[in-house]
Amino acid sequence: RGAFSLSSALLGEKPITCVCRVTTFARLPRPKPRALPRLPRMPLPAATHLLRRISRRASPQLRCGLSSVAAKNEEKKQSTATTTTPFAESETIKSSKAKEVETEPVEVTFDEVAGAFHRIRNDILRTSCKRSHYMSKALDMEVYFKKEFQHESGSFKERGACNALHNLSAEQKKCGVIAASAGNHALALARHGKRMGIPVTVVMPTVAPMTKVMNCREYGARVIIEGQHIVESKGYAETLMDAEGLTYINGYDHPDIIAGAGTVGWEALEQVPDLDAIVVPVGGAGLIAGIAVVMKTLKPDVQVIGVEPKLCASYSDSLDAGEVVNSTAGATLADGLAVPRVGENAFKTARNRVDRIIKVDEQSIALAVLRLTEMEKCVVEGGGATGLAALLQGECPDLKGKKVVLPLCGGNIDITVLGRVIERGLAADGRLIRFISTVSDRPGGIAGVTKILADHGASIKEIFHERAWLQSNVYSVQIKCVVEVVDREHGLKVHRELLKAGFPTIMYDAEDAVGKEFEKDSQVCVCVCMRAKIKRKNIKNTKNQDATTTTTTQQQQ
Repeated sequence: RGAFSLSSALLGEKPITCVCRVTTFARLPRPKPRALPRLPRMPLPAATHLLRRISRRASPQLRCGLSSVAAKNEEKKQSTATTTTPFAESETIKSSKAKEVETEPVEVTFDEVAGAFHRIRNDILRTSCKRSHYMSKALDMEVYFKKEFQHESGSFKERGACNALHNLSAEQKKCGVIAASAGNHALALARHGKRMGIPVTVVMPTVAPMTKVMNCREYGARVIIEGQHIVESKGYAETLMDAEGLTYINGYDHPDIIAGAGTVGWEALEQVPDLDAIVVPVGGAGLIAGIAVVMKTLKPDVQVIGVEPKLCASYSDSLDAGEVVNSTAGATLADGLAVPRVGENAFKTARNRVDRIIKVDEQSIALAVLRLTEMEKCVVEGGGATGLAALLQGECPDLKGKKVVLPLCGGNIDITVLGRVIERGLAADGRLIRFISTVSDRPGGIAGVTKILADHGASIKEIFHERAWLQSNVYSVQIKCVVEVVDREHGLKVHRELLKAGFPTIMYDAEDAVGKEFEKDSQVCVCVCMRAKIKRKNIKNTKNQDATTTTTTQQQQ
């Protein structure tokens, strides 16, 4: 019997222990058990030859094979080190080649997800996946919600973070890890790092919510606020990684993170064995990559459908280009999915396994958050609700009557943001309407409008007078009202009653042509203002660079 560590020979960084039982008929003295030295990395032919000897030869012969292979590798290593080339490569070329090797995309396999599942099962909560009565009836399909917001840190990110920390070497655990994140990944790393005794450093952008910053600090993580957005934070984190010898863990593209996220699909398949489809939010594509690996291996007929916001469709842009490309990340309610560039490893793993991608608008996301809060009593962030948004938008008519699993990825949403999202959801649902009505600027002029609203059960939320920009009668005034009604049909009824009473009224409904045009103009105004702001900033940066160049030239002279 012999136990030999073949990690150096086969996998390099990933340890694997091979236990062999061999039988020999030779009458040899029983050798004393002793620890074998860890072998240097071997090429694949040598490793294959070694495995053959393990399978069919006895222990003494096995030791001879191990020592001979190790000696050959050592000789080859020394000869390679002493060999000189007539044209030595520069350090820049060597570093660039090393960087290319490191950044070569890796496809995550089912075995890695299976290993992650068994590795973290005692440390991670098994979240519920139950059928929704209200949504199943409303959408005419069997809807199951996989509630990933039940984790202590509030999102599925705990799975990948726990798996990645488990796979660190003893030296890496001692030195610590670093990551750039605006929320969920930072919380997950901080929580499990504290539990395992691993130092965690998190670089967060200035736009990160203060509640998440404080929660990370409560878990004992070192929090550094640096950068206007996540890309700048990542750049700063990489400089700290090199300076302090830390291990960087990408929140959505690290292979261990993808494998850990894939356990969501594993659990869903155990809880709903006969599911027909799973609808997954897509940001950096790590979650859908891991889930797709599991589904297409264990049950290939399951549809894997990805959903991303229209204002940041980075995965769709990469699919259209055939490779990972940079995309425009606009301000969206699904802020957790606003990743301008999907992960290289995640994209390579998911692109041939995901069946289709759906883009959802902001109204559908807001309505999904409202439905989950109102019907399911679940507080879910915008990114976690995009799966339901796709179904509410009517993008999956082929799933009628089928069993569909929706992972609710996270519930870390600020209270102030939640209030705004609920208001947008009410507007998208037709329960919050706005209109402009022209009334007499005489005492009692507004009373006629408010009486009609009260008689028909409409509640006034806001009312505003407008006198200066009215182009009609000087003795008239416009009032802008925001009114809460029961549903869209109720709002249309109130509109008809105002017109019947002689009050010229224009209603801006989300589904009305006038309302859509108004919304479009509003978006155009916002985009123009943002472009002007960016242009002013670029001009300012150019002036600063010119001034710096002039100063440097003068100093050199």
